[in-house]
Amino acid sequence: MSVEHAGAVAPHEHGRVPGERHATGYDEQTRARLAADAAQIVARYPQARSALLPMLHLVQAEDGYVSPRGIAFCAATLGITTAEVSAVATFYTQYKRHPNGTYTVGVCTNTLCAIMGGDAIWEELSEHLGIGHDETTQDGAVTLERVECNAACDYAPVVMVNWEFFDNQTPASAVEIVDRLVEGEPVAPTRGAASVCTFKEMSRVLAGFPDGRADEGVGAGEATLRGTVLAKQRGWTAPSFDADERAAASGATHGEPAAGDEQSSADRPVTTPADASPAGEQRKQKSDDAKES
Repeated sequence: MSVEHAGAVAPHEHGRVPGERHATGYDEQTRARLAADAAQIVARYPQARSALLPMLHLVQAEDGYVSPRGIAFCAATLGITTAEVSAVATFYTQYKRHPNGTYTVGVCTNTLCAIMGGDAIWEELSEHLGIGHDETTQDGAVTLERVECNAACDYAPVVMVNWEFFDNQTPASAVEIVDRLVEGEPVAPTRGAASVCTFKEMSRVLAGFPDGRADEGVGAGEATLRGTVLAKQRGWTAPSFDADERAAASGATHGEPAAGDEQSSADRPVTTPADASPAGEQRKQKSDDAKES
């Protein structure tokens, strides 16, 4: 019996198959299509098991989450156990272990976004939608998440929809966004693609299959580029990373570490009474012995 069809059960007397929503196998047409995509993914890596991360996105693009049959498919394709696949799928938050909404709305509540209004946005959305963290509205439209950081602190507070940026949000603007998503209206991110794709479509892109929209919209906005603009206006250049130049600039003599260089505490000279204590002398002696050896 193939892995894809392992665990299949006989139809119930009324025609239903018990557990059919969690079947461990895809139908032949779907399995063949996924196998062709998986072959392209595996071909990118010198070792097949290295393809697991994008393959999890692939099955998530099919099922809307990392399903039991998706786990079985990944394991069979890569020659690893379902336990190994599950260990990876449960580690990363982008992999969902239960059906996800059409749109994942992530509200950053990390330090900067929080003090700029992120906590207020979260509370407003949670109350408005009637769901909490990692929960989905009854119509399956929106899954709400608290996000530790959206990596867009220069636009705080930030909300993301399927990892597209919505910058400088307020509770009111965030509610408007989710209402339009629920109604099926097109929504345009602040930066990036011209519109928000579905969770499944986004998962396929993360699996490594471009949707042709990489060059849409603005990538880095004015706030992100502000430092570059100032540097050009004022003639600033990045410091050299040459070790000898750094040492000369800091005034360090031969044998002394320059500011910022790595240095073991065992190499620090005796300068305090604690350093001169028996324990300190013993430490220094061990360091000297190690250098001589």
